[in-house]
Parts: sequence; structure tokens; C-alpha cells
Amino acid sequence: MLPHEPNAPGNLHLASPPARKPVRTVAVTGGKGGVGKTSVAVNLALCLAESGHDTLLLDTDLGLANVDVLLGLSPKFTLADVVSGRCSIEETILTGPKGLMVVPAASGKRHMTELSAAEHVGLIRAFSELERPLDTMIIDTAAGLGDSVLTFSQAAHDVLVVVCNEPASITDAYALIKVLSRERGVSRVHVLANMVRSSGEGRELFDKLSRVTDKFLQVNLNFIGAIPFDEWMRRAIQRQQAVVQAYPASAASMAFRALAQRIDKWSAPMVPRGDVEFFVERMLPGTGAAA
Repeated sequence: MLPHEPNAPGNLHLASPPARKPVRTVAVTGGKGGVGKTSVAVNLALCLAESGHDTLLLDTDLGLANVDVLLGLSPKFTLADVVSGRCSIEETILTGPKGLMVVPAASGKRHMTELSAAEHVGLIRAFSELERPLDTMIIDTAAGLGDSVLTFSQAAHDVLVVVCNEPASITDAYALIKVLSRERGVSRVHVLANMVRSSGEGRELFDKLSRVTDKFLQVNLNFIGAIPFDEWMRRAIQRQQAVVQAYPASAASMAFRALAQRIDKWSAPMVPRGDVEFFVERMLPGTGAAA
């Protein structure tokens, strides 16, 4: 008699459903405004999508959103509609260049800047309902030290702090890292120098920040690279396009692609640090259905 197939009906050893693939979440933040944080988030997300990642770009600047503007998209629904119960997270998703998925925030909605801590956590947990394939999410935070910035950064697997060559940028980046470390349990931070005139300038900015954090904070700081000052970046913004889309051969575009390649080599997401985390069930092995 022929043996039964391993998973044929009647056998005791049934195949277990595959676990959901871990989703890498990277919060792009910066402390102060004007450091090019949103441009970094948009171009990084596009580079990851271009390289084959199922990538979602989430705008969490809940009062002054502009990710959709930079990409020339016209949202029907935003996170404000999710908070009010008018739609689901799924219904807000726009399709951008290279198949990039975009969740827009609202602009000019003052009440969105006054959400409670519980409402921020509710937004984060709502993403667990997404069923579409997804392996990477880039989160563009607001500027400053508001609760939304801290909570969304805490909920991400990795925090990328953008700095530029201005004293206030270094000061505010340090203040943000200090609060994330002491109040939110963030122990690892990646630093990106933006709009630099040379690679040496980028390293100098990191060293300035690192000297202070090493002295006063228990944080592992990692220099992830630099994006050069590039006139093509300004022209791309005027065209409502990412520079990697509008001018792919520009110096900034090449730097963004190199950044995406470095991020792609980071270790896989680990077990969540606490009870505030994006895609908690996808971070834990053997849970959930296949995405």
C-alpha cells in the first residue's frame, strides 16, 4: 500500500499557517523643522519601493501634513478620517510612484495635533488590520518633541534622526534623543546628515552629536551616512516629485539609493520593546495569517 502524502486528509500532521513576515518600521525624525526630514522620508521610501520592497510611507505630521503634496497626490481620506471613524486605514492608502503605498495625514486640522496618548496608540494599532503584503514602513514624523513624535518614534523598530549643519539642529536632535531614551526606552538611534557640502562635514556633525550623547545618555548612536546639498532637490520639490524620481542621476539621488541599500542590510526586526509598537503580531513568530 502506498504511504499517505504528508499533508493528505486524514493525517495528524497538518501544515500550520505561515507566520506573517516581520515589518521593518523606520521613523524619520529630526527635532527641529527645516532639516529636510520629509524629503528624506519620501526619497528613502521610494528607493526601497524601487528595489522591490512592499513599502508604505506614513505621514504622521498630523497638523501640517505634506507628504502627499511632495508626491503630487490628491487624497480622498486622511488619518483625520480614520480618527473620526469615517474610514479605515486601508481606505486612506494612495498608490504613488514605483508602487509606493502612502497613508496621508491631514493639514490644517488643529484637533489632530491635540490627540490624546490613547488616540495615538489607537492609530498605531489600527495598522495591524492591514492585510496587504508589506515588509517596510517609513514613518515621517512631525517636528518638535510633541507626544505624536515621541509615540510614533517609540513604536518604530528603528529611529533615524536627520540633522543639518545648524547649531539649533544639533541641539534639538540631542533634546529629542534624550527624551526618547529616558522617557520612551529607545536605546539605538541612527543619524543621517542632510544637505552637507562634503562627506567630511556629515561625519563632523555626527561627531558633535555623539560627543554629547556619549557623555550624558545611554544610547547607541550609529552614523548612517550623508545626503549632499543638491540644487536638483529644490527643482524636484517644485515639480512635486521626489528627486530620485525626477532626477535619478543627481548626487542626492545616488546618496538616497546608497542609504536604502544600507538600511536593507540591517538586522531583522526584533521582539517589540513594549506595548506600543507597529505590527506587533508580525514581529512575533508563529502568529497571524500570511500577508
